[in-house]
Amino acid sequence: MNSALFESIFNRLKPLLLHYGLRIIGAVMILVLGSWLVNILLRLIARGMEKANVETTLAGFVKSIAHAGLLALVWIVALGNLGVQTTSFIAILGAAGLAIGLALQGSLSNFGSGALLILFKPFKAGDYIEAAGTAGTVREVGIFTTTVVTPDNKLVVVPNSSLTGSNITNYSATGTRRVEWIFGIGYGDDMAKAKKIVMDILAAETRGLADPAPMVAIRELGDSSVNLVARLWVNSADYWNVSFDTTEKVKTAFDAENITIPYPQRDVHLFNEK
Repeated sequence: MNSALFESIFNRLKPLLLHYGLRIIGAVMILVLGSWLVNILLRLIARGMEKANVETTLAGFVKSIAHAGLLALVWIVALGNLGVQTTSFIAILGAAGLAIGLALQGSLSNFGSGALLILFKPFKAGDYIEAAGTAGTVREVGIFTTTVVTPDNKLVVVPNSSLTGSNITNYSATGTRRVEWIFGIGYGDDMAKAKKIVMDILAAETRGLADPAPMVAIRELGDSSVNLVARLWVNSADYWNVSFDTTEKVKTAFDAENITIPYPQRDVHLFNEK
């Protein structure tokens, strides 16, 4: 009796089991083969980014996004093979993605900007830059933010979108910089003598570069002084030290040679009205 009942139930379920059994096997095969293909694609993506010298942080993030997206695609195909209506499922995922994208609009903007900074490399860690109202040495270029250390040792975290949305001045990009000074002397002083004093100081500066050659010239005839301009090319790392040291040397030499550095002057005319 029980055997006959079991056989009757089995005969009724047999077509159903065969139908869904094949679909389940197909779905499992899709998951297995899909996972294998995903791993191959991820390795190809990793090799491509490695050859392109993509930053490690960005490469890892892209791999994670690609892995999640490809696996989601594999699961959707597998569920479709089981007969699940994936159209509505995809629509729900799309709506959820849109909502998340709107909620994280600022973060996604920073991410896109970070990817551009890492790919095009307008600056790198260790460079001294000025951008987005901040000047300092770059400590780290991240996916969403860039960390900058200011000259007075403050740590500033700058959103990447602010950097890409502003002009970026990289003082370390070329390795050399030009130091420029303006020295004012009195109208009664010997201009040729003053120029020679400054030029001798620049020529004796061991940290200065011979090419381009240093120069000293008359910049302008100011309200209170004749202004000399002096220029010297140095390695970027020596910029501030050379600037400070040379200013002090010129002041000392001018004092020794009786070259005056005038204070601002103004003529006042008095009229006696009766």
